[in-house]
Amino acid sequence: MNPRKIPVAVVGVGSLGQHHARIYSEMPEAELVAVVDSDPARAEEIAGRCGCRALSDYRELPDEVEAVNIATPTTYHCEIGRALLEKGKNVLVEKPIAATVNEAESLVKTAAENNRIIHIGHTERFNPIMVSARPWVKNPRFFETHRLGIFVGRSLDIDVVLDLMIHDIDLILSFVNDSVREVKAVGIPILTSKVDIANVRLEFNNGCVANLTASRVSRDRTRKFRIFQSHDYISLDFQNKNIEMYSLVEEGEKKQIIARDPEISDGEPLRMEFEAFLATVRGEDVPGVCTGSQGKESLDLALQIVDQIS
Repeated sequence: MNPRKIPVAVVGVGSLGQHHARIYSEMPEAELVAVVDSDPARAEEIAGRCGCRALSDYRELPDEVEAVNIATPTTYHCEIGRALLEKGKNVLVEKPIAATVNEAESLVKTAAENNRIIHIGHTERFNPIMVSARPWVKNPRFFETHRLGIFVGRSLDIDVVLDLMIHDIDLILSFVNDSVREVKAVGIPILTSKVDIANVRLEFNNGCVANLTASRVSRDRTRKFRIFQSHDYISLDFQNKNIEMYSLVEEGEKKQIIARDPEISDGEPLRMEFEAFLATVRGEDVPGVCTGSQGKESLDLALQIVDQIS
C-alpha cells in the first residue's frame, strides 16, 4: 500500500534549500505545496522548477501544509521554527538546530507543548556509508575525523565548527553513551571573520577520545571518519563512498586479522532523511533520526568548542 502523501513546504531555497525542494517534488510520499524565500524572484524560480507555489513569507503558508523544512540561515531557525510549530506544523530544521542553546531549548519545548515533531538535519546519519557501518560499532574507544572542504562562500554567519564539524560531533555523540569530560580546541579565521579551520580533542567520562579536524578553506574535499574499538578498526570515506574494516579474530590461541566487506546500499542521504521525517509524521517509528533534544546536545558541545577557541 502506498503511504499517504504529506503536504510539505520548504522555507529558504538558497544553495541547500533548492535541493530540499527538488527532492520533495520528486518523492511519491510528499506533495510539495510551496517554497518560501525572502527573495521573491528566487522563490518564483525554484517554484517554477518544482511545480509549486512561491511565497515570500512563511506566515502565508496554507493550512494544508503538515510538514516544513527550514533551510534558512541559522539565526532564523528559532523564530521560524517556533512560529510554525505553534501553528501545528511538524518541522525539520537544518543543522545546527539554532544559534544558541536557549533557542534550541525553546524549539524543543515548543514542539512538545504543541505535540509536534521536530527533527534536525544531521544528514550524515543517513549516509549509506554510515548506515552500513553503524551495526558494527559496539563500544568505540577512539575517533579520528577529517571534514575538509573548499571555500564556497555560504554559511558565513557561523564558523566551521557549526558549519562542518557539527556533523561529526553529532555522529560521535550518537555512538558514545556518555558525557564529555574535557574539551581542548584550537582554530583560526582565514578568509572570514569566523573560525575557518579548527582542531578539537574530546575526552569522555568513559575514557573514549575523539580527535576532530574541520576546514572550509582546503584545496580538496575530504570526508573521513575513523573508529577504533576493541578488536576492530573501521574507516569510512564519505567522499569516495568506501568502507574499510579490519577485525582481530581469536580462535583459541590463534589470532588473525581479517578484512570485512560490508554491503553498502544505494541512496541519497537527503532523500533518506526526508523519507524518515515524513514516515515519523505519519506516525511510524523510524530509527536513526536526529531529534530536537539530540540536536540541542550537539549544538551545546559545538558551542563549548567555539567558546574555547575564542
